[in-house]
Amino acid sequence: MKNRSIVAVFYLVGLTFLSLGISLIILADLGAGAWDAMYVGLNELFGLSVGTWIFIVGILLIFINALLLKERIDVSAVIPVVTIGFLIDFWLIFVFDDFQVPILALQLAMLIGGVAIIAVGIACYLQSKIARNPMDTLMIAIQTLTGKSMAVSKTMMELGVLIIAFLLGGPIGLGTIFVTLMIGPMIQLFYNPITKLRNHLCEDTNRGPLKV
Repeated sequence: MKNRSIVAVFYLVGLTFLSLGISLIILADLGAGAWDAMYVGLNELFGLSVGTWIFIVGILLIFINALLLKERIDVSAVIPVVTIGFLIDFWLIFVFDDFQVPILALQLAMLIGGVAIIAVGIACYLQSKIARNPMDTLMIAIQTLTGKSMAVSKTMMELGVLIIAFLLGGPIGLGTIFVTLMIGPMIQLFYNPITKLRNHLCEDTNRGPLKV
């Protein structure tokens, strides 16, 4: 019971860090990741908050994934969708309301810091199998349907979303390239230390880290 509670805390802390990192990158205004650029584009074009669009797109993906994989609807996937959507609106609307970035140096610091915080967040919530993000499931669906590797499937997915974000007028720029290139290595950087911390707290030294 204690171990489950600790893993659940890692999951919630991970989603909180993930949402904060995404918010900082959006506020830096140097270009966001493909998915986040799409959400901002939807927000600017049709209204509704960024968090609301995360919820709407996430729910659609849950149904799409079920159709593509010919499986039951993954109801648990609603958990990260609702949590991340709520938290991003919390950061953008309440904490950083009317926040202005006056200089380029601060923008760059927010971009780099945002990516690092996202990486820590992902490394934390990967410690748990509580609920899979529907975006990750979509990548698996693409891999299943195409027979391509995980890396190729992820690239195909990201490029497709990037095109949609561009058409919607989302914030695509040098920051988008930085996020795309650096997020994987930074997750790897933080994942092993956080896994060791989780193992120590759970007194579960036999459980090795997942490959990411």
